[in-house]
Amino acid sequence: MAIFSNIKKQILNSKKTILVNDLGSGSRILKTNKREISKIGKIAGISKKKAAILIRLVDYFKPSNILEIGTSVGLSTSAIKIGNDKSNITTLEGCLETSKIAENLFKEQKFNNIHIITGDFKDTIKKAIKEKQFDFIYFDGNHTKKDTLKYFKDCLFTIKNESIWVFDDIYLNQEMKQAWSEIKKHPKVRVTVDIFHWGIVFFKKGQAKEHFKIRV
Repeated sequence: MAIFSNIKKQILNSKKTILVNDLGSGSRILKTNKREISKIGKIAGISKKKAAILIRLVDYFKPSNILEIGTSVGLSTSAIKIGNDKSNITTLEGCLETSKIAENLFKEQKFNNIHIITGDFKDTIKKAIKEKQFDFIYFDGNHTKKDTLKYFKDCLFTIKNESIWVFDDIYLNQEMKQAWSEIKKHPKVRVTVDIFHWGIVFFKKGQAKEHFKIRV
């Protein structure tokens, strides 16, 4: 966790400003496209508490092939990599300038086997999942019902029996609550764990369909 804390501190201390191209629902707080890296890290970046959970989750299950939808400045990607440094990560980011910040961060930290694909998710997801299977997918992209369910359905073709998916901000708004409700009902979903800020999905065949709520 000390490694992540240092990375987060580095982002929060950054004096750099970039011009962000919001392709999704955009920030509810940062209203201008000219944004300080420190503010992006503070507002849009994963918190230390959530990072600690993500690190433990990845460390426990040791997924090898990972997809992340929503790189931002690379904080959650870093947490995933810290959890399993042997993992191969494909991470998608809509904004070129933001993805450059993340890429530089990964180089500085000597994180290997992280492939950033930049562009509109409706195009890059197709490229990322083509003829691929993933052990772990972290959904932190456009937080709308329509987009979340589209990503969910598109990525169903990539699941393996042991695949784990994590959906961020399932209670962010009414749309995300509805999306999470529909995801839980899908026949391929066997077990879900609702920890309020995340919804975790398991697909293991033969497992009784169950839904859990845990406060962490």
